Amino acid sequence: MGNKIFSVSDARKYARRRLPRMIFDFIDGSAGEERACVLNVEMIETLRMLPRVLVNVENRNHQKALFDQSWNLPFGIAPMGMCDLTWPGADAMLARAAQQYGIPLVLSTMASSNIETTAERAGEHAWFQLYVGQSEEVAYHLIERAETVGYTNLILTVDVPSIGARPREERNGFQSPFRIGPKQFFDFAIHPQWSLMTLKAGIPKLANVNVVGGKQFKRNEARGLVDWDFLARLREHWPGKLIVKGVLGCEDSVRIRDAGADAVCVSNHGGRQLDSVPAAIQMLPQVRAAVGPDFPLLFDSGVRNGEGVIKALALGADFVFIGRPFLYAMAADGYSGLQQIIELFRSQIDISLAQLGCRDINDINSSYVIDGPVPGREVEPK
Repeated sequence: MGNKIFSVSDARKYARRRLPRMIFDFIDGSAGEERACVLNVEMIETLRMLPRVLVNVENRNHQKALFDQSWNLPFGIAPMGMCDLTWPGADAMLARAAQQYGIPLVLSTMASSNIETTAERAGEHAWFQLYVGQSEEVAYHLIERAETVGYTNLILTVDVPSIGARPREERNGFQSPFRIGPKQFFDFAIHPQWSLMTLKAGIPKLANVNVVGGKQFKRNEARGLVDWDFLARLREHWPGKLIVKGVLGCEDSVRIRDAGADAVCVSNHGGRQLDSVPAAIQMLPQVRAAVGPDFPLLFDSGVRNGEGVIKALALGADFVFIGRPFLYAMAADGYSGLQQIIELFRSQIDISLAQLGCRDINDINSSYVIDGPVPGREVEPK
């Protein structure tokens, strides 16, 4: 019998038991002392929601329209690298869930499944996320592949000019390509279920690291090539919707809007890049005020329940993306775990709408949220 998941904390607890420490820390860890990651969660939880009473809330609507598509839920699957390390077949599970629940799945450049396979699995639900290394040629090759197989939404991630310092990965010797020394061998040996299934499925590899013109994208190479001139070239090159992800500043957001991007994703990379950044939720209402009411804003970083989705929408997001909770859930109980966590978020959103006296997710606004401390609340690092 599988693990029953009643919260993201449950999924995280089960994942920690089932995964080798190296793999769990890769998923769970963040930059520096991990204060930014904790702050992301804490600041969302500190926000309080104000219920309205005596409102008929039957037949509640969870659907959100975004980029000429209607999504069944107001959240999607954020781009995440090497998901198949979490549990064999994780990428396929995410694509299956995107189809089942009618939500978008963003495939990372650093995924363990390739662009073409994910398009087959997820169909119109698949988006592509682009990292740019030391070669624009490689980047253009990746997006040409994406366009060829039908992707219409491209996310350019701009908050990784270099990989953040992540002490947990360094302590565990996590690296790409994957290498196993004595310490890692022992770690894997005491987690036989994950190890045997991973060996049977084949150790995951980066699936989109093409060699073009003698150049190859590498996980740890510098990515500082991306600048405003590149954004302009990319806008000319990519015919579909272009979203710029990893933005916290108001001035940057306005400039990205004016450069022709179709949306900004307010995000601090889940706290995995710079430990001293503000919580993404703190910057969201400021960015919304800067770009105006009609420019699309997406959001990620620190959402751990359906109430967090509602809060982000109330503070200016048009759509929310979720990452770590889905990885915890698959590590906890495979596809059943992933279904449980999506259903949990859906149920929490539905209950929140009822309690708030709001029948339609599209009617959520800042009047439903108030800011206030929660005395005695302790937030465990996630």
